[in-house]
Amino acid sequence: MFDFRSDNVVEAHPAVMAAMLAANTGTQTSYGDDDYSRRMADGLRAVFATDCAAFPIATGTAANALALALLAGPGQRIVAQDSAHVVDGEEGAPEFYSGATLRTVATEGGKFRMDALAEAIAEVPGGAVTLTQATELGTLYTPAEIRAIADLAHAKGMLVHVDGSRFANAVVALDAHPADLTWRAGVDALSFGATKNGAAMAEAVIFFPQHLGDDFPRRRKRGGHTVSKMRFVSAQLEAYLAGDLWLANARHANAMAARLGAGLAAIPGVSLAAPVQANEVFVRAAPALLNGLEARGFQFFSRQEGMFRLVCAWNTSDAAVDAIIAAIRELAAERAAAE
Repeated sequence: MFDFRSDNVVEAHPAVMAAMLAANTGTQTSYGDDDYSRRMADGLRAVFATDCAAFPIATGTAANALALALLAGPGQRIVAQDSAHVVDGEEGAPEFYSGATLRTVATEGGKFRMDALAEAIAEVPGGAVTLTQATELGTLYTPAEIRAIADLAHAKGMLVHVDGSRFANAVVALDAHPADLTWRAGVDALSFGATKNGAAMAEAVIFFPQHLGDDFPRRRKRGGHTVSKMRFVSAQLEAYLAGDLWLANARHANAMAARLGAGLAAIPGVSLAAPVQANEVFVRAAPALLNGLEARGFQFFSRQEGMFRLVCAWNTSDAAVDAIIAAIRELAAERAAAE
């Protein structure tokens, strides 16, 4: 059975698991005041080439919600892409933790329509703009596009957050320095994803004007997300960054997605619903073909009638990619012959 549902469904990288096991010796101060968390924060400062404030956290939803809670408050708005995970996948967590109200903006190709964003920002009394990198359609914001969004937001007194659940995939796909996709482009806070790219349960929240994160430890504690044995979260992130494992994992996942996308695009009756820019492939095909694919044991998520998503991970194999391409080719040929 080949599982292309998400990069969340695969196992953690062996180096990450080994780091957690190695951390399971001796004693460390609890609640994040440990050597692993300090080294992890230093590692992220090196990655982003700036003196940022960095905090480990166990889940992406908590990372997004608690980061946004420091950027927007009661009576303000959080402006987000209409397809964003913070809108339809986090059960109101950003609003719950911040007291702000979500305001959605129309997208094109998964990214903000700038005219719609400008209109939305003009209507709101401060707060934050949040964008997703890579987007929910697998597309990417370039440094110039991020800068344009940040300039628009900052001119209205709003701060900018990036949901970077697949940030590593964007970095390698764009061949960009992490700083160029964040603080150099005007980003104020980043949810730095790791779980989708080889960690077991580890993310980080990063504030680029360091002072923005001054209240984060209290907010994290109040929100129930200060892990007592935080060293096990930070040890994952430390291993994730070591030797640029995070970039190697993302590079492999992206390469597998590119291979998959190219193979599917060559099959009659099958088309790509979006360009393959990171590690997700969105495909349009007849419902009967999707049913046949499921009957053969392949797993994936359907998004809407005739469209489905295939996600490649750090350990997706050439054989798995070639198998699903071959299965779709056979099913498409059978359907064409039946017609």
